[in-house]
Amino acid sequence: MSVLINENTSVLVQGLTSYTAKKHAINMRANNTRIIAGVSPGKGGSYVEDWPIYDTVRQALNKHTIDLSIIYAPPQSAANAIIESIESEIKIIVCVTEGIPKLDMLKVYEKLSKSKTRLLGPCTPGITVPGKTKIGFLPDIITLPGNVGVVGKSGTLTYEICYQLTKEGIGQSTIMGIGGDPIRGTSFKEVLKLFNEDGETDYIVMVGEIGGNDEEEAATFLDNNNSKPVVAYIAGRTAPKDVPMGHAGALIANNQGGYAQKIQYLQESGVQVATSISEVVTILKKMMGEKKK
Repeated sequence: MSVLINENTSVLVQGLTSYTAKKHAINMRANNTRIIAGVSPGKGGSYVEDWPIYDTVRQALNKHTIDLSIIYAPPQSAANAIIESIESEIKIIVCVTEGIPKLDMLKVYEKLSKSKTRLLGPCTPGITVPGKTKIGFLPDIITLPGNVGVVGKSGTLTYEICYQLTKEGIGQSTIMGIGGDPIRGTSFKEVLKLFNEDGETDYIVMVGEIGGNDEEEAATFLDNNNSKPVVAYIAGRTAPKDVPMGHAGALIANNQGGYAQKIQYLQESGVQVATSISEVVTILKKMMGEKKK
């Protein structure tokens, strides 16, 4: 069992006629992803590679069974693309767009709260099940099938940790980016719950950063619900207050979202916190060695 997706997941690509979406779609197909069709308003009836293009999500659903939609759209139109998929009752939406206006995302959040749809992102590199399938653009060369679930806000930090794990022969069950924008669909807490329920995940790595309270909420959840060893790495130890660091969500404001507070919450919930990426690997190796005894 994998988390959220598998090689049978039927995928729609919103914005498939763009250069970036087409490039990523071709790479996803090379990784066993079942892309069915694309949506690009005004370009219905055309094809990208051998994928049919529709003007709307509803038109695509009238012709195909779709489990998941991945959205490649500019910030000013991405929210409308998300809402279109929510209203079409797509089960899972993955939005890679960074910098969607907050007001637009509040409208998305309202729609999402009244639906059964799960949104991953925005500003996510997607989901990868190493050796089976992937949604998005996480480099497959840095992954290895295994039993470590990895979830992160930052795509590049998640890449680096996966690379270091793979280099040491430590494989991953599912790798998931929740996104670095301040308003997002899926939280750390929700992904930790999915990993806890996944029979192929024995260890969890959480890659957080300053800003928001996702890590604190995750720690509270782990206090009462976790049954698997968790290692966390939090970026932003030396970050100043009130200055966005990389992601719009990586901001310490009103004394909330600071590094020390997140570390305290996580440690008190039993999470082992690494102070460097290399230490994540060291801690995991120790955990795995202790489990074998």
